[in-house]
Amino acid sequence: MNADVVLVGAGLQGCGVALRLAQAGRSVLVLERSIPGAEASSAAGGILSPGVEAEPGPFHHLCMESLGRWSDFAAEVERLSGSWVGFRGGGTLEVSVDDRFTPVLAGRAAALERAGVAVEILDGDAARRLEPGLSPETRGAIWFPGEASVDPRLLGRALHVAASRAGARFLQGQVRGIAVEGGRVVGVDHETGRIDAGAVVLAAGAWSLQVAGHDLPAGAVRPVRGQIAVLDTRPPLLSRVVFTDKGYLVPRPDGRILCGSTMEEAGFEKVVTAGGLLHVLQLAVEAAPGLATAPVVESWSNFRPATPDGLPILGPGRIPGLFYATGHYRNGVLLTPVTADAVSAAVLGRATPVDLAPFGPGRLSPRGAAR
Repeated sequence: MNADVVLVGAGLQGCGVALRLAQAGRSVLVLERSIPGAEASSAAGGILSPGVEAEPGPFHHLCMESLGRWSDFAAEVERLSGSWVGFRGGGTLEVSVDDRFTPVLAGRAAALERAGVAVEILDGDAARRLEPGLSPETRGAIWFPGEASVDPRLLGRALHVAASRAGARFLQGQVRGIAVEGGRVVGVDHETGRIDAGAVVLAAGAWSLQVAGHDLPAGAVRPVRGQIAVLDTRPPLLSRVVFTDKGYLVPRPDGRILCGSTMEEAGFEKVVTAGGLLHVLQLAVEAAPGLATAPVVESWSNFRPATPDGLPILGPGRIPGLFYATGHYRNGVLLTPVTADAVSAAVLGRATPVDLAPFGPGRLSPRGAAR
């Protein structure tokens, strides 16, 4: 078996890069040990918020570049797959129900305004006019009107279909390692045998270091567990994403509200705990007291792929033919379009739409250090 490019991992990043490479006429094979999009990709909240997630700098620029692609990307994936991905505008509200947090919000807003970010400072009354379900204790908020959200479960399924229809092939099974001969990548050793390829893209998320031959330093990617609870409100209590200093609420059009999320150094222990549920439900009711009577209809946990500096690992590595699309931590959904465009361009030897130098794997250890 062979392909021009093999992608290890069929989450949002792997499927997005596969779509672009297949559209460029390359033979693409995506390897996944389970169901495409079934792990962290489908467990995320789906928040598209550079304003909340990043301070001014290269990472914020990367996030803004991706946000600017999202409307067209969602429409393209829907057209190719025939499925809605749940893309919704309305902006993001970051609210304060604590006098100690209010000046923190104001300081962040001022810094973002100086960087040219569209942000509005609201008092408590103005915030509640936007979202009447917010707590009467709301002291103030900052509003990012250009931000949005998407439903990752719908997106994962649709992106898998879109990549398949563009010509990408998918193969289930265990990857044993990235094969290197003569100082360059020659393919992947799979449970079905050697798969020859001119390039390999590692897009295995929190599991990236479990792929032999990854050529990343120890600790380059680690799992950080997040737990989410889903409440059901009818009619919908909220219409846009709400952040507090403790977590977030993500409304869906049908009235479901995702309450998240914990950030736990728990290895690969995928469980929902009493303490995790207590945390996300407390922050939900504190931000929007009407949620206290809403039924809990679902809960889950999964793993963010975190890096030591919180930045993704994107682009080529030291070994010719080996590329990375991993380590997206809290921003995997947001960064899906720009990762697809930039990493595919790097694989194709074309100019990337953003500078990937700040996100290259070389920053994680001195060049030539032991791996």
